[in-house]
Amino acid sequence: MPTEPRLSLETQAARNLATTTKTRPQMRAITSRWLLRRLPWVDVAGGTYRVNRRLTHAVGRGRVGITHTGADDVRIIPETLTEIPVLRGFGDDGVLATIAATFRQREVRAGEVVVEAGAPVTEIYVIAHGRLDRLSTGPYGDAQHRGVIADGDQFGDELLSQDDARWPCTIRAATPVTLMVSRRTDLRRISGRSAALREHVERYAEGARRPVNRRGEAALDISAGHTGEPALGGTFVDYELRPREYELSVSQTILRVHTRVADLYNEPMNQLREQLRLTVHEIRERQEWELLNNREFGLLHAADYGQRIRPRSGPPTPDDLDDLISMRRRTRLLLAHPSAIAAFFRECNRRGLVPGSTDVDGHVVSTWRGVPIFPCHNIPVTGHGTSSILAMRTGEDDQGVVGLHQVGIPDEHEPGLNVRFMGIDSQAVMSYLVSAYYSVAVLVPDAVGVLEDADIAAGPA
Repeated sequence: MPTEPRLSLETQAARNLATTTKTRPQMRAITSRWLLRRLPWVDVAGGTYRVNRRLTHAVGRGRVGITHTGADDVRIIPETLTEIPVLRGFGDDGVLATIAATFRQREVRAGEVVVEAGAPVTEIYVIAHGRLDRLSTGPYGDAQHRGVIADGDQFGDELLSQDDARWPCTIRAATPVTLMVSRRTDLRRISGRSAALREHVERYAEGARRPVNRRGEAALDISAGHTGEPALGGTFVDYELRPREYELSVSQTILRVHTRVADLYNEPMNQLREQLRLTVHEIRERQEWELLNNREFGLLHAADYGQRIRPRSGPPTPDDLDDLISMRRRTRLLLAHPSAIAAFFRECNRRGLVPGSTDVDGHVVSTWRGVPIFPCHNIPVTGHGTSSILAMRTGEDDQGVVGLHQVGIPDEHEPGLNVRFMGIDSQAVMSYLVSAYYSVAVLVPDAVGVLEDADIAAGPA
């Protein structure tokens, strides 16, 4: 209690007669969602979007699955051997299991040369863990770095379809590496016992001999540079028989609001409107997460393996982003976790480089080589402190990446998102179904590329 009498009303009592100035409900999980804002959105009236492409003969290379049940017990997952180009589409699980059993574990020290350029290919390798450098000798005798391969990558599969295959480059371990190795003699013994495998390899070899352009598409017979009146060859453009189709995915939730709250507590802010606003924000956050991480259509999984590279030394460097940008024409944007952007800036600082900046919708955004770098919290960071950086070309006209949704759906609240009243239950609770329909499509493989496993942990000063 005060020892001296007060001369005026104290503020604590005065507040009982005052009107409180309030904010709208705040939410920490709201991010910039640059991917949703920068993607061109296509109206998919029928709910399905088909991507027709020119027929491709070149078979893509994937990643072989590895199981680690212990430091000395590493095994190949047999079904994933079909990620090796020559085995793509081979369906005999028994033969695949037999092939997987021929792989033996081999440990390689950092700096050790695994294969030498020009030597005959006598073994096939699958990387269980670690990083290796592909090296070659330039036309003037200088050493050239041809890229990095790591977990799940394979090399040497030419021995399955070629008798005289030789290593095109030297492969050297950049870190301690665990390899799974199978010898040619073991594979030929299995091929000798399996007519289905021999026929599959022969079909692959026949397809590999078909003329293709530099992108692996069926070549066209076009004459150029001739004079006179020679007979011109005929040609046609063939299409894929089974093009990829994207069905719209959905994120949904049921928003519940008690009628008493909606009736009595709507001033100065509408309770239903604020509940719906925050719910829509959360659904849009999940939508961006799905566009990146969904295993069926998410960009981190849909990116072609030929468009995936790894950093040369660990952290994302200017050289790595140059490689990533150069893999496609007209790269429109780079997308990275803020921690990955900070790691890239640290590498720029070490080299004395200053990235540029540009204005995008009133926001100052950093750029590299004129390409804006947008932060995205929905790109995951692994427990080992690594993340990915995406590079994209966007739009249908540029054969890029497009977002998919349907506009004009019943009870539409925002494009591709609707709110439908579901009624009032016996507890006087109103229910609203909130749904967002969306997907994302990559029109041609080089529309999106990924710098994978970039180390974003801060190193010593």
